[in-house]
Formats: sequence, structure tokens, C-alpha cells
Amino acid sequence: MNNIDKNTLLELYRSLLLIRQVELKIEALYPEDEMKTPVHLSLGQEAVSAGICSQLKKEDTIYSNHRSHGHYLAKGGDLKAMIAELYCKETGCSRGRGGSMHLIDTSVGHFGSSSIVGGGIPHAVGGAFAYKMQKKDLIAVAFFGDAACEQGVFFESMNWAAFKKLPVLFVCENNQYAVCSHISARQYSSDIYKRSRAFDIPSRKINGNDVVEVYNKTKEILQYVRGGNGPYFLECSVQRWRGHAGPGDPLKDKYRHPADLSREEVDSLFNFQHKLLAEKIVTQAELDDIKQKIDADIKAAFEFGQKEPLPDTAELEKYLFAE
Repeated sequence: MNNIDKNTLLELYRSLLLIRQVELKIEALYPEDEMKTPVHLSLGQEAVSAGICSQLKKEDTIYSNHRSHGHYLAKGGDLKAMIAELYCKETGCSRGRGGSMHLIDTSVGHFGSSSIVGGGIPHAVGGAFAYKMQKKDLIAVAFFGDAACEQGVFFESMNWAAFKKLPVLFVCENNQYAVCSHISARQYSSDIYKRSRAFDIPSRKINGNDVVEVYNKTKEILQYVRGGNGPYFLECSVQRWRGHAGPGDPLKDKYRHPADLSREEVDSLFNFQHKLLAEKIVTQAELDDIKQKIDADIKAAFEFGQKEPLPDTAELEKYLFAE
């Protein structure tokens, strides 16, 4: 970690801890049945969001999927607006109409989450196409899971991105599962990164459970994409700790593959914290202070979301469009 300055390391820690603590709070309160929206937790996958988004410009855009909390928070999305959205409140980031799978905060470059598997991939390519046409020094990032790589739009998007040499980074968070189906039951090879080579798009596979590795490898990749060299495909091996949707579902449930690693071996937050302390980069007091501030922000956000008003029933059809 010697190549990363202390302030950056602390920002990475803050991002990891914020995502972890927010989702643990969602998991704890969800059984109260006041959040009337499905939730897909990214517990265990935090390092990808933190490591990549920490290096993006505010104006760079990301396009997320149904497991979107980590991407939204790492890009700087408004926490209070996110929690209000989970409670379906008018002050939510999607005015209470979208819920967990449709988070958005364009003010920080989070251009939306799609509940359609693979739905955000062409959006990112479209954004990158616009940047190239407008000659803007910006890039677009698409976050998606391994199951999205089985959709036709995945290949169509890579073809167009390569054809037009677009500034887009494809990020596959490969957690091995499509709902509850292991990748070995669905795909010939688990090395998804090799598929981009059919379009001459460079690619690599990294350990998505190590925030330092994600940060360092992504730094090189972002320089490549931002340098006008065209798209890049990054596969991040991650571990999804929970089930496909909702809280609960322990790691070793009925459909988990025997080869899955234990939680301790892949805990990005625990391992990163251990390294920071072991290498005397930070003190426990500094980490405790960060946690105290994050916990206070989370408490305030949930209090905000719970007390805010629901949408006016007279306006429930206001944002619906039909021909």
C-alpha cells in the first residue's frame, strides 16, 4: 500500500465502511416492513465500488444494476435521499417511485440503476458515445453481474463500443450466482473477461475482494480509457454474502457451492483495516472516529427517511407515460 497516500487510503476505508454499515442497517430494519421495496444487498462486494468510484471525476458517469447501494454511495450519492427512497418517500432520490433497484443521483454522476439484468450496459455505452461526440474528457462505467453477460445486449454493447472506440469501462462483478444458480451450471467458462477479446477489447480479471488491488489495477485501466484508447473490460471476482434479494440468508445455505470461500477470507473491510493497523498507517482511534461519524450520518439518514412524507396520492400517475 506504499504507493497510495494516507488520505486516499482513509477515503477508501470510509467508502468501504459506509457501504457496509448502511447495508447492515437496512438488513436490521427491513423486517419491520416499513421499506416497501425489494432490496438486493451488496454485502461482501464493497471493494469494487469503493476502489473504482474513488478514482472517477464527479462528472464521469456510472450506470448500475439492481444491486446498486454500493455504487450509489461510493460515487457520492446523497445518503438521506437513498434511505428515503427505500421508504418510498417523496424526498427519495426517485421521488419514492423507484425503490432500491432504481437509485439515481445525477448531481454526482450516478446516472441510474436498472432492474433489468444487463439494462445499464447499453446506457453506459450511450453515455460514452455522447462524450466522444461532444469531445468531453469523461468516461462512462457500467457495473453488472455475471448473469448480465448472458444477455444479448452485453455483446451488442461491446461491439458498438469497440466499433466507435468509446470511453467506457465495463465492470463485471462476478459473484458466481444468478439468483441461486452457480456459474458452473450456466456457463462453459467462469473466465468472463475473455469474451471481450472477440471484439479486440482488452481485459483482465482481478480479485474484487481486495480494495487495494482494485484501486491499483483500475488506476491503470482508467488512464487507458481516458487516454482515447477505447473501451476496457474488467472482471472482478467477488463474494456475495447474502441471498439474491432481501436480508438474511447466511453464507452457507442450501445452494452455495462447496468451493465458496469463507467470509473471513474474503472480507474486504476486515482485511483492509487489519493492514492499515499492522503497517501503522493509521491508529485505532482514527478508525474509531471515522466509524462514529459514519454511524451518526446513517442514524440521521434513517430518521429522515422514516419521517418524510409519502407521495401525494393525487400525483401517483404524474410520472407515468403511455402512448
